[in-house]
Amino acid sequence: MSTPVPDAPTASPRVRLGRDVVVLGVIAFFVMVGFGVVVPVLPVYARSFGVDNTLVGAVLSAFALMRLVASPFVGKLLDRAGERLVLSVGIGIVAVSSGLAGLAETYPQLLLLRGLGGIGSAMFSIAAMTLLLATTAPSHRARAIGFYQGGFLVGGMAGPALGGVLATISLTAPFFFYAATLLIAGLVGVVLLRPARGRTSTTSTEPPVPFAVVLRDIRFRAACVASFSQGWSSLGVRSALVPVLVVEVLKGTTAWTGIVFAVAAVAQTLALAPAAKLVDTVGRRPAMIGAFAVAAVTLAAVAFSTDIVMLGVLLAVYGVATAFMGTAPAALVGDAAGGRGGRPVAVFSMCSDLGAIAGPLVAGLLVDTTSYAVAFGSAGALLAVSAIISLRLPRGAAPTPQTEEARPGSPGRAS
Repeated sequence: MSTPVPDAPTASPRVRLGRDVVVLGVIAFFVMVGFGVVVPVLPVYARSFGVDNTLVGAVLSAFALMRLVASPFVGKLLDRAGERLVLSVGIGIVAVSSGLAGLAETYPQLLLLRGLGGIGSAMFSIAAMTLLLATTAPSHRARAIGFYQGGFLVGGMAGPALGGVLATISLTAPFFFYAATLLIAGLVGVVLLRPARGRTSTTSTEPPVPFAVVLRDIRFRAACVASFSQGWSSLGVRSALVPVLVVEVLKGTTAWTGIVFAVAAVAQTLALAPAAKLVDTVGRRPAMIGAFAVAAVTLAAVAFSTDIVMLGVLLAVYGVATAFMGTAPAALVGDAAGGRGGRPVAVFSMCSDLGAIAGPLVAGLLVDTTSYAVAFGSAGALLAVSAIISLRLPRGAAPTPQTEEARPGSPGRAS
């Protein structure tokens, strides 16, 4: 399992991540490779059923909507069945639904299967994050999260390229490939993840924190606000509006959209490891304040880009900020929830899904009624709110297991 760090958190720059963390990172890679293969062809595949653009959008939204609907139940399911079983079943649901989507004969069948995939995705993602937080010491929690998210990022960069090749074979080939990668991920989880009885977690002495106590913790509240604002800005506004901005305002081709997104993804990937280390050693508070403030300014400035180069630079800076934004809030959830946090992780995930669903809708309305500057400014304002709320976070580096246990009134203090 994870090796405890010395008394001085900054004394040892190298931290050995536990076996479960490495396995979860591998699973994340295979899941995201398959997801990245499907995403570019899904709108075209849905259109092949003869539906209009609104119904094409419904297929894209069904996945996120069912994730949101299923999340509250997943937290309770984790308490009964455990993370390993819920994670494996969730991946299995997405695998089967994706394979069947490639065989769909009607639009309603495709819509239903994508919705089922969203339920499985909620089960997998919440179980994986809960397991990750439960089996990692607070002093290197962000580094474990960074490794896990690195699997997603690398898989996400490889997936679309493979999807383009598979799409030349047929529009359904990516769905079968996605099912295959998910089956591999599920097998990796079943075989290599330790059952709860065989797990020796460095945080096993942390008792479960009552959910009502977690809700009152400023660390959890700040993390949820950050999750919502990031879902709104990254998954919503940036993904929905940047492609349109490139074509309609900057008069570029759609290929340039892929290039600037790739630049941002590379910047985020390169920054992930040092960002996670800083979150653990310097502290969650400065990472939250600095990253969300920088993200607020750069994303608001995207609307004023005068050419593709300027847009690429701004998105690259935003990508570096998202390396911190992806690790610090999740680490705060683990700090607040203690050794087991299924329900807190579910609520945290729901906040991101809400932002991802509402962000594109509101941003699109703002572009139609006002301007791109107002639409991107809405995302910047929410990111700035996260930075301001983070001013209330406790100072100092991440707690070690010893200091967390000894701290009076600590939510995770052992009894």
